[in-house]
Parts: sequence; structure tokens; C-alpha cells
Amino acid sequence: MMLENVCYRRDVMAVLNMVRQGLFGELIHLQGGYQHDLREVKFNDGVHPYGHGVEFGEKGFSEAKWRTEHSVHRNGDLYPTHGIGPVAHYININRGNRFLTLNSFSSKARGLHNHIVKQGGPDHPNAKINFKLGDVVTTHINCANGETILLEHDTNLPRPYSLGFRVQGTEGIWMDVNKGIYIQDKSAKAHQWDEAKTWLDKYDHPLWTRWSKETAGAGHGGMDFFVIHSFIESIKRKVATPMDVYDAAAWSAITPLSEQSIELGNETVEFPDFTGGQWMYRKPVFALNDEF
Repeated sequence: MMLENVCYRRDVMAVLNMVRQGLFGELIHLQGGYQHDLREVKFNDGVHPYGHGVEFGEKGFSEAKWRTEHSVHRNGDLYPTHGIGPVAHYININRGNRFLTLNSFSSKARGLHNHIVKQGGPDHPNAKINFKLGDVVTTHINCANGETILLEHDTNLPRPYSLGFRVQGTEGIWMDVNKGIYIQDKSAKAHQWDEAKTWLDKYDHPLWTRWSKETAGAGHGGMDFFVIHSFIESIKRKVATPMDVYDAAAWSAITPLSEQSIELGNETVEFPDFTGGQWMYRKPVFALNDEF
């Protein structure tokens, strides 16, 4: 079981509750991603004030020891799981649905070089590095049931943090960035966003309603409680974990497939079926079993 805590984020689970109750109608298009300015993490020598270092690798500190190397050598969606996890649950990937094809595009790479020049000067040795990772990588996925998914990886440019979720169906839409929800014939005004909080509070997932006190102090806004609790309870009760090896494989495969697509000139590539055809018969289990 991948400890993919974003699947248990409170708003994400409230939207899952809304999806399962049909508030959005039939789902058509979904978005997610990892959109997080990590320049301060990727360059940290442990000496300069946090965020002003320009060292990584052997001279780096903490995550800068390993994380930045990926940007030097790889070009693709390096961290798809935060974005794809909740989306996969919304449309029952590996459980009645699956990813069919994928294609990716990568922008030019400027963010990390500019950071080095700004913080360390144009003559710093790291200013000579040609980073392979494009600053913004976008990935389109087509699904067996006809939905489309757009993922974004955006970690090297100045921006506030956001996973950029969007759930859009025949009856409405939720967008994470503007914290808005619109449900046809049910929103306050036609063609105008409702504040998402009103809907999310109303459709708070039963797991959060039940365990909200226990989440106090848990990491990632309480999400870590659910991940660990679910994993341990699954072991104790000898039942399948709500996220399994097939989910881990499908979500993680996006990285090498996106690299392959970009290397082939943005070609569309086939997505492996890790379930060997069993996706057609497996039933959704996430946030439905009684292990809680």
C-alpha cells in the first residue's frame, strides 16, 4: 500500500462523497498535479539561510542531496502520485476503469538556472548545468470509460502551492485553485461559482466526520492518521488494503511513460494493464470498507 496521503485530504474526500452521490453527474474530465515551488528545497547547503543555497548532490543538505539530481537527468512528470491518486478513486481506476494511453509535453527549463544565477551569481559552477527537466510538464491520459485526465508537474518556478484538482461532469464542477463548486440548477446563481466550503461541509465524508478528533496533530493536516490507521487495520483484519499494488504500479508508471512520450516527440504511448484484465471485475473499495 502506497502511503499516498492526499487521497485522504478532507476536501478531496468530501468531493469523493459528492461524486458517489452523483452531484457532478457523469464524470467527463479531471485534473490534478504537483504544483509546488521547490527551489528552496532543491538547493540547500545547510549553511546559508534556508532558500538561499545553490548547492545540491554531494554538497547538498537534506532533500537537496537527492531530489535535484532528477531535474538534471530526467524530463517527465517526476511526481504524479499526489495528483493522480484522488482522481483515480473518483473514476474507479483498476476497478471498472483503467488508463489506456498517455502523452506528455515539457516546456523549456529556466527556473533552476535562474535561481542559481540570482543566488550564487553567473560564475557559480552550478550555473553551467543544463537541467533536463522542463519547468512545466503536462500529461494527458485517456481512460477506458472515456474520461480524460490532465496532470501537471510544476516545481521550478515561483508559485503558491496547489495540487490543481478539477472534477468536471455533466452536472457540475469542482476546482481546487479557486475553491469553487458549481452544480447545475443547484448553485445559488447560474454561471457563478459557489464557495466550495459550503458544499464540502455539507458533504463531509463520513470517515472525517467520525475520526476528526483523532486526526488532531497528525501530519499533512490529519491525512496521515487515515493512511496509517487504514493500513494497520487492514493487516489486523486480514483484508485487502484500500490502495494496493496495482494502484501503486499504475500511478507510478506515469513517470517513465511521460519520459518516454517526451523523448519520442510527445508521442502517445500505451498504458500497461497491470491487472491482466481484472480491472473489469474488481470492485471499488477505497473509503468503503468497514476497517474504520
